[in-house]
Amino acid sequence: MKTTNKTCYVCGKNPISKDEIGLTKKLIGKDSKKFYCLNCLADYLEVTVEELIAKIEEFKEEGCALFK
Repeated sequence: MKTTNKTCYVCGKNPISKDEIGLTKKLIGKDSKKFYCLNCLADYLEVTVEELIAKIEEFKEEGCALFK
């Protein structure tokens, strides 16, 4: 996973990965200005980190442009 200079909106993790940004956009909204690390996004959505990682892989396999 590539990293960027974005910071997690909740915990301040910096940097967060390109996949974390892509997943935030995919699940929260493509125009989102607040980004979440996997742990905070899992808490926010009430799912496990493992489920989010599986979703990332699923979106990559589908060819989603947010995960290239």
